Order: sequence, then structure tokens, then C-alpha cells
Amino acid sequence: MKITNLVFKEIKRRKLNFFLGLISVIFAVTTVTGALTMLQIHDFKTVKIISDKEEETKKRMAVLEDDYRKISIDLGFNLLILPEDQNLSDLYANDFASKYMPESYVDSLAASNSVLIRHLLPTLQQKITWPEKQRTIVLTGTRGEVPFLHKAPKAAMMETVPKGTMIMGYELHKSLGLKKGDKTELMNRSFTIEKCNETRGNIDDITIWINLEESQELLNKRGEINAILALKCHCADNELAEVRKEVNSILPGTQVLEKGTQVLVRAEARDRAAKEAEEAISAEIKHREDLRMENESFTAILLPLVLLTSAIWIVFLFIGNVRERKSEIGILRAIGVRESTIMQLFFQKAFIIGVIGAFTGYFLGIGAGIIWGGIFSTTFFKLNIFVAVLFLAPLLSLAAAYIPATIAARQDPAEVLKEE
Repeated sequence: MKITNLVFKEIKRRKLNFFLGLISVIFAVTTVTGALTMLQIHDFKTVKIISDKEEETKKRMAVLEDDYRKISIDLGFNLLILPEDQNLSDLYANDFASKYMPESYVDSLAASNSVLIRHLLPTLQQKITWPEKQRTIVLTGTRGEVPFLHKAPKAAMMETVPKGTMIMGYELHKSLGLKKGDKTELMNRSFTIEKCNETRGNIDDITIWINLEESQELLNKRGEINAILALKCHCADNELAEVRKEVNSILPGTQVLEKGTQVLVRAEARDRAAKEAEEAISAEIKHREDLRMENESFTAILLPLVLLTSAIWIVFLFIGNVRERKSEIGILRAIGVRESTIMQLFFQKAFIIGVIGAFTGYFLGIGAGIIWGGIFSTTFFKLNIFVAVLFLAPLLSLAAAYIPATIAARQDPAEVLKEE
């Protein structure tokens, strides 16, 4: 009779012994696979959590960026490019520049590859007496923002004032009883009121904005401006000194001032929010890493204990099996069956237990990990781990069966039969 047939007859006859050995291997493999699957699920969740936080941060920063842009629009430009010979005392006293520079300067700046400034608005500004109304006003001419030639276009902070129209400050239109659509005279030229501003609490309330070309004609300053308004790019290492250096390399004979507005405060708030978001993500990553290390430490202690317990359990099961089959083994030895053949009877049984236990335990482990982790994904099946389990589980079972098999094979048949 073939050894394999004897093994299957033995399994069929002593089902409980085989089942208990199989349960031991399944338990060990399920524990190992389940622990590894939980670590994979932990990593999967970590990636998802960090990805969600980064996406949330991006959305939050996009809102802050848009908020910063809107605040900038509401509060105005934060850079002022002036002629180099403009006396700042006069500027602060009069609220506008009294020196002039060519309008072409703004076109030179727009044609440059500047990376530190955005939005260019050439202006011609002068305090005058409105002859028709006998009111002191600030007349400001602008042709609208000049786009950079080498950059993607940005939404304008101030639109062009069409020829023949004007935008009127709050104090002027309120005191004069003027409203949008009304016609009025300025320096013997007719204008339609395009817009009436709300109060701003500064010199803008007594300012009239008209088209730059028309203001140059009225003030006899053709082709001239006295300021270029701009917005400093809010980016890393963008200090005023760097801006001045860049502008002076493009427009020699100019000076750059930074206007201290709430825009800068809001920009700093945005930076703080970005830093806090990065720190929150870093803290979450650290927390997940610490949690994984704790899980790994627990797994490193648990798995050897489970494997050792399963191996000892299999040893005792096979020792009990040897005792039950004592007379059978004695007869086989008496009729000349070799020790190696007797050992094969136990090894084949151990191998079958190992293979079935490995296959069953692996998928039970993955299933248990998925149920416990609450995430289903086919990516948790790892072929290399599966192959390793199919190799190591039978090896563990064979190692545990070695001592009982050796004891069985080395029994003296004469002593065994005499006892019987």
C-alpha cells in the first residue's frame, strides 16, 4: 500500500486529531496575515487622510488667495513707482506726485520679465480747482491697467475709464447732488458720470477719475504721468529691496515706495494659515507614523508567541497521534518498513495540514483585516506574501512534527508488540 493512501486513511480515521492540527495552523496564519493586512490598511488610511488634509488645505488656501485678491482690489495697490527726483515730503503733504516721467515707462515695465510685481496702472494726478463748480478736487487720469506681455492675464484691479466719462468721489457727488448718468462740465469739456463711489475716508472722496489721454490734454501734460501704481507679488523672499532693484534695472531714474495697507496684514495672515496647515499635516503624519510603530511593536511580540504556541500545539497533537498509532507503527516496523518511511507518514500529514491551513488562513486573515479595518480593496492581496505563507506554514508544521515522527520511527517493534 502506498504511503499516501495510509496518510489519507489515517486522516479519515482520526478526524479530530487532523482538525485540531489544521485549526492550529489556520489560527497562526490568520493572525499573521491579519496583522500584515491591518498594517497595509493603516498605510492606506494614512495616505487617504493626508491626501484629504492636503486637498482641504489647497481649498482653504485657494479661498484665502481669492480673499487676498479681493482685499487687494478693495484697498488698492501697494506699490508706488515715482520719478527719482520726487520729494517725498511734498508727496506726503500733497497726497500726489508733483514730478513727471514718460508714459512709455509703464510699457517698458510691461514688456519686462518682472516676477516680483503684478498689475500696472499709469496715472496722472494733480490737485486743481474745478472751475465750473469752484471746488478743489484731485484730478486723476488713468488709461486702465497695462498687462504684462510675458504673463498670463490677470483680472484687472481697476478698469479703464472710457473717454468722455468720469468716476466721481463720494464727497463730490454727494455735495453736488450728482448721480450716475448725469452730465457735467469739467474745464470746458462735457463728461458723463460713469460711476459714483462710496465713501473711502481718504483723498479719493474728492477725486475725479477720467481717461488718461483726456487728463493729459486738460493738464497740458501730453505723454506724461507722475506715478505707476503696482501690486507687489506675494511670494517667498519678495522684499521691497528686491523689488526696487528689479524696477531700477528696468526703469532707471525711478523710486519705489511700499504703501502700508491692510493688504500686507492680510497676506501675513494667509502665510500664517498656510504654515499652520503644513504643521497640522506634519503632525498628522507624525501621529500616523507613531501609531504604526506601536502596531508594529505589538505585532512583533504577538506573532512569535502565536507561532510558538501553534508549533507546540502541533507537537503535542502529533505525540498523541504517535501513542494512538503505537501498535500500528510496531506492526509496520516488524514487517520491515524502514524508519524513513514511518517518518514520511507523519511528515505527509503535517504537510497537508500546513498547505490547507496556509491557504485557508491567508484568506481568512485578509478577510478579518478588511472587516476590522472597514476598507475593501483587492490591493491587500499580495502574491509574494501568499507564496511566503504557502512555503512557511507547511515548514512550521513539518518542523513541529519532526520530534514526534522521529520518536515514532525509532520505536523498537519487539517492545511495542510485547506491550500489546
